[in-house]
Amino acid sequence: MTWAVYAVAIFFLGMGLYAFVAPEGMLRLFGTPSLTVDGRSEVRAVYGGFGVAMAAVLVLALRAPDLARGVFLTLALALAGMAVGRVVSRGIDGPSGSFVRLVLVSEVVMAAVLFGAFVWRPTF
Repeated sequence: MTWAVYAVAIFFLGMGLYAFVAPEGMLRLFGTPSLTVDGRSEVRAVYGGFGVAMAAVLVLALRAPDLARGVFLTLALALAGMAVGRVVSRGIDGPSGSFVRLVLVSEVVMAAVLFGAFVWRPTF
């Protein structure tokens, strides 16, 4: 299970670093062609800062057993909430593009991995 949590951390780190370096490229994946200065700041904060912070907290959780279960459950619920938001959006706006569907599947898989780590991690 540890390797799977590291894989989720690597995903978050990659997302975060990409958002820091290329915020317009990040949102272009979702069909948004350009951003204002404020928009780039938002992408760097939400995708960049959040992604890097989540990667760091997952690695910390793997090394700090007293934090692990809480971190795993919190991030599993955050990812599940993001996936639910995409499903709600589909219900309101109709089908999304293939990249958004891939992101939805990724969020569900990562939520399952972290929920599994929460369940299978011994209580400390």
